[in-house]
Amino acid sequence: MSYDFQFAFIFQHMDQLLWGALLTIRLSALSMICGLAVGIFGAIVSIHGSAPARFAVTSYVELIRSTPFLVQLFIIFFGLPAAGIQVDANVAALVAMTVNLGAYSTEIVRAGMMAVHPSQIEAAQALAMTRWQVIRHVVLTPALEKVYPALASQFTLMMLASSVVSAISAEELTASANLLDAETFRSFEIYLIVMVLYILLALLFRLGFWLIGLVVFKRRRRLGVARPGGMR
Repeated sequence: MSYDFQFAFIFQHMDQLLWGALLTIRLSALSMICGLAVGIFGAIVSIHGSAPARFAVTSYVELIRSTPFLVQLFIIFFGLPAAGIQVDANVAALVAMTVNLGAYSTEIVRAGMMAVHPSQIEAAQALAMTRWQVIRHVVLTPALEKVYPALASQFTLMMLASSVVSAISAEELTASANLLDAETFRSFEIYLIVMVLYILLALLFRLGFWLIGLVVFKRRRRLGVARPGGMR
């Protein structure tokens, strides 16, 4: 059995796939920013919050981590309108990705914060730093540097998982591929190209996270290298 590949015809519609890839980047970037904000807030509350607040964060994290992303997406897209809250596909996709990523980010950031040695916190308190100053400068910033590789990996996985939102016709790469497939019926060629595009997107995101890490944590690395030299 032979198959006649016709990539030339698909390349004529490449602009649709590239537009879908751009939408995937935009949707993923927004969900990463919002998800990280949720994760940082959740991690702080889970460690320093009241008992009811810690219970609420723990319940949220366990609920999201114990259910499929597709089910969460359907609850937001199909369930909220039943409760009188209308959301379009793109908004539902962004909310679902943010909620999912926020739960995983909470656990990652919390692990980094718990890794900070208590003596550092005690030293900061001895310097009369406020509670927020201790959390921000002594706990949170070093914690984010420690867990940054794990966060970057989770963000990249979420970018790849964004293909799931095509199930509700949200505008992104897989949805664009589905529309092109319905027009051309060249499934094999289309999804081979889509696979290559996702690989390129993953490499692009990893490169971007690497560059961001160099810029954001550059000063802290210099200080870390300078301290041992200064002690000698």
